[in-house]
Amino acid sequence: MTDIFGIPPQALLSQLLLGLVNGSFYAMLSLGLAVIFGLLNVINFAHGAMYMVGAFLAWMGLTYFEVNYFVMLLAAPLLVGVMGVILEKTMLRWLYKLDHLYGLLLTFGVTLLLEGLFRSFYGVSGQPYAVPELLGGAFNLGFMMLPKYRAWVVVASLVVCLSTWYVIERTKLGAYLRAGTENPKLVEAFGINVPLMVTLTYGFGVALAAFAGVLAAPVIQISPLMGSNLIIVVFAVVVIGGMGSIMGSILTGLGLGLVEGLTRVFYPELSATVVFIIMAIVLMIRPAGLFGKEK
Repeated sequence: MTDIFGIPPQALLSQLLLGLVNGSFYAMLSLGLAVIFGLLNVINFAHGAMYMVGAFLAWMGLTYFEVNYFVMLLAAPLLVGVMGVILEKTMLRWLYKLDHLYGLLLTFGVTLLLEGLFRSFYGVSGQPYAVPELLGGAFNLGFMMLPKYRAWVVVASLVVCLSTWYVIERTKLGAYLRAGTENPKLVEAFGINVPLMVTLTYGFGVALAAFAGVLAAPVIQISPLMGSNLIIVVFAVVVIGGMGSIMGSILTGLGLGLVEGLTRVFYPELSATVVFIIMAIVLMIRPAGLFGKEK
């Protein structure tokens, strides 16, 4: 294969793969944010902290209790989902009728609390998490080696993201969720427990973040700051895709991951800011985001 603009094809493809993996994390995290904002109208700044907690739970399960990766891939999101349910029932539900700023400040405080707690026990240097044996090694595609774990991350993320979109946009349950946020009294008249539905929705949203955290654990060093390092980019993804747009978050997350990967090849100095440049351009042209609804 010939070079592309002086770049070896193997280097280009490897960066695209890395971008697709990063895009998978962006898609999952922004999806959780979009679900929570779109259905509950809450800007959940604690999303990055829940992502971090999910990764740490996987590490703690393996380190202290020898619970393997696949069990924690299910258990960690459930545990974080329970945390989310408690947070919603005890704090967030009193803020729904107030300005968005109150929910943002509350969840920001929760983020600082969780980060401080984990920093006091584990510091900030990071903890390694080995790739599970079943997903070790790589596929030989002829023109490049594709690590099995990175392929698994992309496939698992797409399955979860598309399944979530289908449930919310194409099923009766999703219709109840959307109707319950727009006209709760009408939905309650049909015998639907709207407060419980809202609570479970928040729990599910943060469980998505924890699922992404477990997926990320073997790829990056697990540290208390891993969520803070990512959440600003994820908020930018949500803004570009359109606040509350489920499919917009998925497509934008994956697309921006690929754009980042290409930028690292052709102009590495811009890779850390390209997402924010795109966000500024999109907001100037279409303030509601690429997939958002204009008011």
